Amino acid sequence: MAVERFVGGEELPEGCIANALSLTSPKDACRLSLVSSTFRSAAESDAVWERFLPPDYYDIISWSIGGPDTLHFRSKKDLYLHLCDHPILIDAGTKSFSLVKWSGKKCYMLSARSLHIIWGDTPRYWRWISLPESRFSEVAELLDVCWFDMSGKINTNMLSPDTRYGAYLVFTTKSRTYGFGNQPAESSVGIAGHDKQMQTVYLDPRGGRRQYRYQVVPRRLGIFTHHMAHILRQEVEDTPEGRHPKQRSDGWMEIELGEFFVKRGQEAELEMSLTEVKGGNWKSGLVIEGIDIRPKE
Repeated sequence: MAVERFVGGEELPEGCIANALSLTSPKDACRLSLVSSTFRSAAESDAVWERFLPPDYYDIISWSIGGPDTLHFRSKKDLYLHLCDHPILIDAGTKSFSLVKWSGKKCYMLSARSLHIIWGDTPRYWRWISLPESRFSEVAELLDVCWFDMSGKINTNMLSPDTRYGAYLVFTTKSRTYGFGNQPAESSVGIAGHDKQMQTVYLDPRGGRRQYRYQVVPRRLGIFTHHMAHILRQEVEDTPEGRHPKQRSDGWMEIELGEFFVKRGQEAELEMSLTEVKGGNWKSGLVIEGIDIRPKE
């Protein structure tokens, strides 16, 4: 949005500039703050950054551990930037909330404790541990299961409207991980109770890409050349069709489960699921932090 600097040879009032800046975006406001000292002052004002914060930000902060009293900042801009760089724990520590810095869109992560994990409370199959690198007090470690099935839900009215979201399983692997190598899992994201499009994903970053092929090579014996069938197995880095894990900047891995467009005014339960129940093999070694729900670029 273009903002004229002068009207009738005089600079616009700061309040007028602040109102105009509040109709842009955090990224545009930061750029326009370089126009003049008046623009810079307007771009720092609470009136601008109050508009960039979600309308229900105070309610969300009220759900945080310790409540709003733990988030005292000298300006709304400082609060905004804190929510971008430091996710806060809400809902008794079972979820986290943050903002996308350049747009102000909402991001949530559902902790493993807030997911429905089949056999999750059976110590023989799963155990709950603490890791210093996790934002949550507990993560779920897979010990040994044949039936791998988990899901999570969030209401669409908690998300930013008119926004396409992606859901990502956030996890890491132990040194001894098995059962996920070349066995695809199925993921889905959609409205609970409705048909969803299934996606193929591979949870083992080492095994999911490993394929084998066989090549017939002629072999020379003595002074005679015989085209004997000498079979050599060659390992190649082919990529099976489907999604594969990626490394995150925080040290965890993630894999996209699917995406969903949140319409303005929509209120429904968004469900994310991940299953591997067809292979019949036992699986172990994953550590689940949760499901990250954030706007797609």
